[in-house]
Amino acid sequence: MSSNAENKYRKARSFQRRLNPIMRRLPLQTVLETTGRTSGLPRPTPVGGRRIGDTFWLVSEFGERSHYIRNIKADPRVRVRIRGRWHTGTAHLMPEDDTTARLRTLPRMNSTSVRAIGAGLLTVRVDLER
Repeated sequence: MSSNAENKYRKARSFQRRLNPIMRRLPLQTVLETTGRTSGLPRPTPVGGRRIGDTFWLVSEFGERSHYIRNIKADPRVRVRIRGRWHTGTAHLMPEDDTTARLRTLPRMNSTSVRAIGAGLLTVRVDLER
């Protein structure tokens, strides 16, 4: 990772450590819950994304450096809280997906911040169970 991308990552991580505990408590905030790869505990992370049919799409702003991506690699079973309701599913990392095009289909506010802050973007598809 370049030094500029590293600086972005450190600043964003510091900011998100303070903001995420508040955001994940908001009832209408979308939350991705993974299982901790070493602890085995639930790890909720506020995310921005969109449900399309039985699929939930999101773009990780720091790709494989994001802890929730590392957790998905260890155990792809996840839960997603969308509009206050929990859905179980299986997450799939999509490195071949065009993240720029994908961000155009996701909520504008989140997509703008992901583009501005992110480095090493990675698309995640969650196949939701019925």
